[in-house]
Amino acid sequence: MIDRTLVLLKPDAVQRALVGEIIQRFERTGFKVVGMKLCYASKETAGKHYADDESWLKSVGEKTKKSYEAKGIAVKEDAMSIGKRIRQQLMDFISMSPIVALVLEGHDVIGKVRVIVGDTAPNKAAPGTIRGDFAFDSYGLADTSGRPIQNLIHASDSQESAKREIGVWFKPDEIHPYQRVDEALLYRKT
Repeated sequence: MIDRTLVLLKPDAVQRALVGEIIQRFERTGFKVVGMKLCYASKETAGKHYADDESWLKSVGEKTKKSYEAKGIAVKEDAMSIGKRIRQQLMDFISMSPIVALVLEGHDVIGKVRVIVGDTAPNKAAPGTIRGDFAFDSYGLADTSGRPIQNLIHASDSQESAKREIGVWFKPDEIHPYQRVDEALLYRKT
């Protein structure tokens, strides 16, 4: 099944001049870029991307709280407050400098891109993944610095998320379907 996904090369990827290397990995896998732009994320766009969704905020807050408690750190904030703080940090980070927004298309593109990208925590990402090869940040370092984790990339995690997120970053006329010369081989029917 041919799907689309959103990939954002975050400010740390752009500032470290890793854009070409990262895009090359996706293209070499067989995925095609059908949308791409360099842009500054406005506060409004960042807010739409990191939606002010109560269940997401609470989930992020609870995960963070459990992580702190596992390290023996007492947490007085409730999960919702933590989630709101993290959302604001993410919005501030993604809007601090240019990003590259991509729409990739291909078979099982959502799952495969997430494998290529690697674990959200770069210090746990496997070698050979983008985060494993080019990032070293950890949640501990990010927490002590009062910022979100710098992990180079955002990649949609489901078809529903991909559809919503592509709509946040791209207008329909900014997506350009076309046929790659190798598609006859990649998607050959017997």
